[in-house]
Amino acid sequence: MNTRQRTREILLLCLLATTPAEANEPDLRKEALRVLKKAASFYHDKASSHGGYVYYYSVDLTQRWGEGRASLDMIFVQPPGTPTVGNAYLDASAATDDKFYLDAARDTAEALVYGQLESGGWTQVIHFGPAKQVGKYRNGRGGKWNVSSLDDGQTQAALMSLMRTDQALNFKNPAIHEAAEYGLKALLKAQFPNGAFPQVWTGPVAAKPVVKAKFPDYDWRTEGRVKNYWDYYTLNDNLAGTVAETLLAAHRIYKDEKYLTALKKLGDFLILAQMPDPQPGWCQQYNYDMVPVWARKFEPPAITAWESQDVLETLIKIHLATGEKKYLEPIPKALEYYQKCVQADGKVARYYEFKSNKPLFMDAKYQLTYDASAAPIHYGWKQTSRFDEIEKRYQAAKNGKVPARSRSGKELEDEVRRIIREMDQEGRWITTYAGEGLVGQPKFANGFRFLSSDVFGRNVGVLSEYLAVTVNPTR
Repeated sequence: MNTRQRTREILLLCLLATTPAEANEPDLRKEALRVLKKAASFYHDKASSHGGYVYYYSVDLTQRWGEGRASLDMIFVQPPGTPTVGNAYLDASAATDDKFYLDAARDTAEALVYGQLESGGWTQVIHFGPAKQVGKYRNGRGGKWNVSSLDDGQTQAALMSLMRTDQALNFKNPAIHEAAEYGLKALLKAQFPNGAFPQVWTGPVAAKPVVKAKFPDYDWRTEGRVKNYWDYYTLNDNLAGTVAETLLAAHRIYKDEKYLTALKKLGDFLILAQMPDPQPGWCQQYNYDMVPVWARKFEPPAITAWESQDVLETLIKIHLATGEKKYLEPIPKALEYYQKCVQADGKVARYYEFKSNKPLFMDAKYQLTYDASAAPIHYGWKQTSRFDEIEKRYQAAKNGKVPARSRSGKELEDEVRRIIREMDQEGRWITTYAGEGLVGQPKFANGFRFLSSDVFGRNVGVLSEYLAVTVNPTR
């Protein structure tokens, strides 16, 4: 073999070693389409039960988990449950125009319709069989539990998925359309006159005085506990952001100004809820006099850095949606305060004590302490700071700049290739547990292999994003 022949052979081997996904964008797009369909088909055909989903599955699908173990007659509403998967199908449908994905999304929407409570919203789980505490469903089935919840995005996620499915079906599915409208009507009736929302509701809320937030004038460590904290004004677990996104989507999809009005009212509450100097942040829970109060035994009245980041981001969103500058006015003072709270590792405490501003924690017996090492592991006592990013968004919004565009196909390629590479032959993305915190806090041993609805939703989302921006091969 001469040198020229040898060179040609080497070049041929190099070409053969290059996978179609790496050769050029059209081939990568074709592979992304194939992988998306295979993964979605597996999840729809094998993981679904009654059209819905749970958080996690054993690899062989014989075990299911949400908040604890789940039976085949249980599906979960709270993310990353049924709405998370339904939204992934909707993303895929929009990116490919393949009827399979829209049909799959409709299945999840119909499961959510089944579990809608008479009070208009949803709770964490939908039971298709008997259970100790079954929702009082609008379809006449179920039990007596009629408490609609905004906790952990439960009702918000269900409504978002229903609204998107309703729109994708051109508003022609009567059951889905009516459930979305019924739920939105109930959500608006659960908004207090000052713009706040409770954690849960069973019907329209009562009118309360509209006043500014203030510090407790009593010993908040021992006083001010309320039994029904869930009925009061709450920002816990980023409620403001998820409700705002729901109202924005409702306004965008149904073109009704009442949803924008409700969004503005929410923004007005966030302005009222900002605490006075020297701690101009926000708290998780307020009573009707706008004094911060206890929620759960490990959620004391205190300045919160975690939920306050969500509040700041929500105020920026409301400004961008309305053009009203008043929603930006609380931000500079809050950012100046919180930047002083960021620790050397880039973390912030969940709680800061009133007046002293010391990071506040609980010990194993749920007694207040300043010692972070004593805190139980089930709660996020420290969180990563996003205040630098929020500062950039604030400056952009203040200067009238449009938010950054979506990522290009080129920017997504490496992530798409990883997702393709990590899918197995059956269409599964398998996660190996390594001690990280998971929603629902399942008791998995290190090394346990499982399927995650969160991973499925994120991967399908990236593939769909890539397919959407590369629909024109010349881009």
